Amino acid sequence: MARNALDGEDDATVQVTFDPDRASPNHHRIDDVRSEQRTIDLLSQNKTLPVTLSSIYIHGAKHTRKSFLDPLFEPLVQDSRNADYTLADMLEQVGSAVERLHKFDIFQPQIVFHLSRPPHLDPSSSPTDLDVSLRVRERPRFLIKTGTDMGNTEGSAYGYLFWRNVFGGAESLSFNASAGTRTRSAYRAEFSTPLKSNPDLRLGIQGLASNTQKPWASHDEVLKGGSTKLEWLKDDGDRHQISYSGTWRQVTGLGDEASPAVRRDAGDSTKSAVSYTFQRERRDNPFLPQSGYFLKTATELAGWGPLGGDVGFSKSEVELAGALPVPLPGIRGPSGVSIGGGLRAGLLYPLPLSYGLSGASPSRINDRFTLGGPTDVRGFSSGGLGPRDGGDSLGGDVFAAGSVNVLIPLPRVGPESPLRFQLFANGGRLVALRNRTKGGDAGPGQGLRAGTVRDSVIAATRDLGTGLPSIAAGVGLVYAHPMARFELNFSLPLVMRRGEDTRKGLQIGVGINFL
Repeated sequence: MARNALDGEDDATVQVTFDPDRASPNHHRIDDVRSEQRTIDLLSQNKTLPVTLSSIYIHGAKHTRKSFLDPLFEPLVQDSRNADYTLADMLEQVGSAVERLHKFDIFQPQIVFHLSRPPHLDPSSSPTDLDVSLRVRERPRFLIKTGTDMGNTEGSAYGYLFWRNVFGGAESLSFNASAGTRTRSAYRAEFSTPLKSNPDLRLGIQGLASNTQKPWASHDEVLKGGSTKLEWLKDDGDRHQISYSGTWRQVTGLGDEASPAVRRDAGDSTKSAVSYTFQRERRDNPFLPQSGYFLKTATELAGWGPLGGDVGFSKSEVELAGALPVPLPGIRGPSGVSIGGGLRAGLLYPLPLSYGLSGASPSRINDRFTLGGPTDVRGFSSGGLGPRDGGDSLGGDVFAAGSVNVLIPLPRVGPESPLRFQLFANGGRLVALRNRTKGGDAGPGQGLRAGTVRDSVIAATRDLGTGLPSIAAGVGLVYAHPMARFELNFSLPLVMRRGEDTRKGLQIGVGINFL
């Protein structure tokens, strides 16, 4: 039985400190080296000793509910009733429970663990009974941050408010507000809570509003809406997420030279969609990988069946990245040199609205893929690849992009440094569906027949392999900060198609996901 004890002391016979930064969650440490050795010897000599847990006390959890802690620790008390339950079993289970506590991010890293005899132990009836006490310190419940960001040709100021452990069950409430040169305003509020006291299963509800400038397509995009998501993490580290979102979108603020294609999509639209995302991370460092691989897939279904809204499509995207270390002669251990690569591909497939059979509408500029930029296909401007109408980038329905790079430590810095010299080459192709019927362009009420959509998708997929993709190469510096990756590159476009917007020279990229 887990108990929140705010006052009082136990007659501790063994003290162990669980520290998640150590190699093992069950690693023990106390201040005095001699006492530590005695504790190690004591636990080692008695690891097969039969024990029974009488109770578990949690000290210091002032703002955490008992009903939230009980599912974590009550199974330990029940398991200890088994005939073959030993001290080693108890230490392993308590260590696992403490590790789960850390995942909630509501307690400070170190949790002190005490073993003691119950104060009124009856040797004749319960000679193996032990009490377990965990002493915790809660993390600050409120966090406020303000600051400025520069990068990707954009500057912005932001404010961030975070409320931790809102109702005593590891719930969190966050609010973000920002304003900048490209994202003129953005507001997002999110409430997240674990389900069944499980740190690997969370439910989130989010609301957002933003106004973003799209300079590559001569318009602004206004978004208002909300979403709910269910996210779970498997034991092997794979992450899954299912979500539903409802969004009102507006293409507005058209430039004086906006193309006819952009003007056709101006105005309001509503999107109602469900999505599923799978992510597998096996790299040793996501911002500066030396080995391992990364896989992510995302699928979105909008407007079809009971979803509603005035846009209908299926949108799928896959991303694969990996890295291999390069050993150097005469160097023991990691050299810091690695070869990495990445591949992304996506398809947007128009669908009829609801259960209708009248045909699918062509995709809108709000929903199409864009390609190019300092965190994407380097050597091209943001949205610089793909179909265009005059000076506007219209995006595409099918794309593929890939990259290869070599990371090398700087001289006199060493492989432990987060700074690397980079050689890279990347390229991609973005294609639009040929939204044509026998009578010409598909009008607003006409729609595209299923056969027309299918033939257009097949033709667009074939176009990806027609001729060389747009390619650029270059050199640069990479810095892996714990929160993001920074790149300063000199890029040289080598292959491009007519009208594509290249960027020869220096580019600055800041982000958490690079091609």
